[in-house]
Amino acid sequence: MTAVVSVDTGRVSTGLGARAAAIVFGATADAGIDAELPWVSTIDQAHLLMLAERGLVARSAAAALLAEIDRLRANGFAPLRGRHAARGAYLLYEEHLGSVLGPDVGGVLQTGRSRNDLKATVHQLRARVAAGELLSGLLRLQATLLASARRHRATVMPAFSQYQPAVPVSYGWYLLGVAEALDQDVLGLWQAAQQIRRCPLGAAAGAGTDVALDPARTARLLGFDLPVEHAAHAVAARDGLLRLLAAAAHAGLTLSRLAADLQLWSTPEFGLISFPDNLVGSSSAMPQKRNPFLLEHIKGGAGALIGAWTAAASTTRAVPFGNSVEATTETVAPVWPALHQLRDVIGLTLSVVTGARPDAAAMLADAERGGTTATALANRLVGAGVPFRRAHHAVGRLITELAGSGSVACAELVTDAAARRLNELVGIDVGSVLADLDPAAVVVATDFGGGPGPKSFNRAHSRLTAEWRTRTRDALAWLAAVNAADAERLAAVRELAGSGS
Repeated sequence: MTAVVSVDTGRVSTGLGARAAAIVFGATADAGIDAELPWVSTIDQAHLLMLAERGLVARSAAAALLAEIDRLRANGFAPLRGRHAARGAYLLYEEHLGSVLGPDVGGVLQTGRSRNDLKATVHQLRARVAAGELLSGLLRLQATLLASARRHRATVMPAFSQYQPAVPVSYGWYLLGVAEALDQDVLGLWQAAQQIRRCPLGAAAGAGTDVALDPARTARLLGFDLPVEHAAHAVAARDGLLRLLAAAAHAGLTLSRLAADLQLWSTPEFGLISFPDNLVGSSSAMPQKRNPFLLEHIKGGAGALIGAWTAAASTTRAVPFGNSVEATTETVAPVWPALHQLRDVIGLTLSVVTGARPDAAAMLADAERGGTTATALANRLVGAGVPFRRAHHAVGRLITELAGSGSVACAELVTDAAARRLNELVGIDVGSVLADLDPAAVVVATDFGGGPGPKSFNRAHSRLTAEWRTRTRDALAWLAAVNAADAERLAAVRELAGSGS
């Protein structure tokens, strides 16, 4: 028979059965303490300061509570650890305050609030920290990509289409493209972070309160821009967290595609990229292998992010728009490990991008061997007056005749024999169009439509660098404002708790 824990709340005389309580709250309060109470106690500081300032609780009661909360925070909530939490770590914490300070003092903490708005505020604070970490990581990675792009802007390689050499570009231009995608990911994460800048505290159980609170004050003390405006939305919705998770999943997609390319290019069949020993592993059975397995962690992490967003969104679907365990607990559960996973994926990506060693000679040889200047040759024929489709057909016919069953190198397209055959196919003298038709020259000439040419590259690089500076400045200003609010709150706590009255 399952034991029943005695908990008398006035409305319910017994708590959950021991099995159910262990499933929902844990066998002891320790996990909940670590996940919740640092955030809860931070919110309590702001709440108590506001209540005392408004005259809603006695300053002496607020001072005693703040002093005891400070002691609990300083020792890691040690008096609560190892204890059974019949109704969760939060209520175990409140019961401790009541038992130490008496109900007349410990009981004032709940004035004008509910577990509902408290929990929503905890989620906002946790999400804000995660968003700050992710923004910092992505901006650092983008800076690394921009630096590497400039360093390798003249390292010629083929762009691949359907895994086939397509046109000549540069490794730096490729990295610049990833930095462009990451710029959009940073923007998406920043926009999602704007959804967690309003403080839910004050919404109470979801319909506000008739207690004359000052939600704007608690919002400022907690580093939020604005107070609650609609209580039901503040309690019922976790849309900010879902948007943050969606933005994280998008960033993971970008990083997974970069990892897929680097893994493919590092194979012996491609041989375009290598990694040092500190970024690879060895096989337990096959002594010749060097496994760039960190790239697989990046790709796998991106898949897990998609799964987390799918789980969170699916759990929210068709949940009534009010306080609900589905929306406020089960929906939120996948968010934290997923955001932490993206943080780790960013760290791994930063390591592999920094450590990747492009083989410039192999890249150029691959561009040459793949006949990547064929499109430029067709374009030059167009410039000489040949309609593009006819020029495209003529170059394709030439390559077919040269190739037989093999590939055609770029150098074979500019021989005297190739010129004579093109003359026959298009009916004009094509000798002049074959000059400087090598992969490096084509890269330099591709200065239009966002290509890898120097003017185009520099224009895109300058724009992305300027946007990076703006986003970095905005993120730092946001985090500085949060830190300033923390300092203000802690100073006010010390002043009131030290006064004792």
